[in-house]
Parts: sequence; structure tokens; C-alpha cells
Amino acid sequence: MNGPLKRAINVPSFQERYEAMRREILEHPQVQEFLAQHADELNYENIERNLPKLHEFISQSTECCGCDNTEHCTNYLKGFLPTLRIVRNSIEMDYVRCEQKVREEERRDVANMIASMHMPKDVLQATIQDLSIDDESRVAIAQKAAQFVKMTKESGQLPSKGFYLFGKFGVGKSFVLGALANELASIKIRSVVVFVPEFLREMKNAIGDNTLNEKIDYIKKAPVLMLDDLGAETMTAWTRDEILGTIFHYRMAEQLPTFITSNFNYDELEHHLAQSQKGDIEVVKAGRIMERIKALTIPIEMRGKNRRM
Repeated sequence: MNGPLKRAINVPSFQERYEAMRREILEHPQVQEFLAQHADELNYENIERNLPKLHEFISQSTECCGCDNTEHCTNYLKGFLPTLRIVRNSIEMDYVRCEQKVREEERRDVANMIASMHMPKDVLQATIQDLSIDDESRVAIAQKAAQFVKMTKESGQLPSKGFYLFGKFGVGKSFVLGALANELASIKIRSVVVFVPEFLREMKNAIGDNTLNEKIDYIKKAPVLMLDDLGAETMTAWTRDEILGTIFHYRMAEQLPTFITSNFNYDELEHHLAQSQKGDIEVVKAGRIMERIKALTIPIEMRGKNRRM
């Protein structure tokens, strides 16, 4: 019995523990500053009644710790900082987002502004600042992309024409699309970025599950549409006329900006579009598609070394 009894005697009484905690709360610099600012609104009873809230306040960080992920935050609400205010002579506590939480939500908002179909992740994380400047054409492209974003931001409207970027394999054409999509997302402009060969294969499968028209509408009505690697697909009369033709005609009529990358220049793409799987040459139909592409885009050649090698 002596052991438990001695331990019980040595444990501070509840009143002593309460007084120690009360002193800790009221002597905290931020609490003292807050009480001094609102001395004319608070009395002894108000303060005593709100000691639990003040204790919750001092038990957390009131400044962003600068961690790289709010999952590592030690506050009760991860990514939120406690603040105190007075409401009808009573102390209330609010939680506001920390800087890291704001950054994470902004990044998520940007990501939500970009819809991707079959595009690699590294492309979708690109920025204009990341674009390697090792050729005059790349300098010009970076400038034109920045100018497109600037015009949109200043006027509040999207220019009606996008770019037709053409060049050899691996020079970074897809990277430019991702960078531009991210820049537009930062000003709350939504883009749909599509890898054309996979998209056209998906359209064939969509016939069977009755989602074809829904998917075409989604693409053709995008505020900004970016088509990557046009010309790499196996062309059929159906994909050319019913899919690409429908998309380009709608966007031309509605003056919706469209960006396209290809290994072909305009003339080479027209030749590609004229070929069909059956071996037919359909010059008139290819020319009709090209008229729409030319109405939608400004051709820009992209040069530089192959970054895939």
C-alpha cells in the first residue's frame, strides 16, 4: 500500500494542474497580445470561460512550417492555422489555410483545368520556363506562347487562332502543348490535351458502347483544344471526315482556339489526309480538312535536337 499511496500524494492536485495550465495560457505572448488588443471587450469571466479555446490555440503552430506536403502538418487540421477573434464579447477561433495549403490547392485547381486523353504525365507538368532554348525557333515559340497567354489575360478573351507546330521527332512539340495548357490553367482557362492516334482508336471503340457522339462533343467544344501528333495515326475516310472533320468544322465556326502538333508541315499533312486505308487518293476531302486547319492555326516550325535520344 505504501508505494501507491506515496505516488498519489506526489501527484499534483487538480487545482494545481489547472492553475499551472492557466498560467501557461495567459502568459503565452500571442494570447497576451490578443487580450491586450481586446481589453475593452473582454472581462475576467469571458477569459476564464474561453480558456479551453485559448489552450487549443497555443497548442498549435500559428505560422506555416514550410513543409513540402500538408500531410506532414502537425496542427489539428492539417494545412490550417488557428486564429482568434471576438464575437459578442466571446473568444472564437477560426482556422485559415497556410501557405503550403494554398499552394497545394492552387496546383490542384491548375490540374483540374487540364483534361488529358492519353498524354504522358511529364508533358502535363511542363511550363514555358522549362522549355529548352537551344534554337531560334524555340525562342520564338516560347515568346508566342507567352504572348498568347498575355493577350488572353489582358483582354479576358481567347484569341481565335492557335499554333500548328511541326518538326522532327523528339524536338519538344508535345512539351510546348503541356506548358501552354499549364499557363492557361493558371489563369483559369480550361484545356483539353489529346494524343490523336490513341484518341482515334478510342473513337472506333466508342461506336460499340454508344458514347461516340458524347466524346466528340467533349473534344470539339473544349475552350482550348490541343491535338498532339496529328498525322501519326492510320488514316481512314471515317476518322478523317466524321471525326476530325466534325471537330475542325465546329471549332472554326465557333472560333475556338486549337493547337496542333505534327511531324508534317501543311502540305505533307494534306498528302497524308488524302490517303485512305483502301489505297484511294481523296484530294478534295483532304483539302477541305486542311482549309479548316489553316483557318484555326498559325504554322510554326520547331527545330532543335532530338531529346528522346
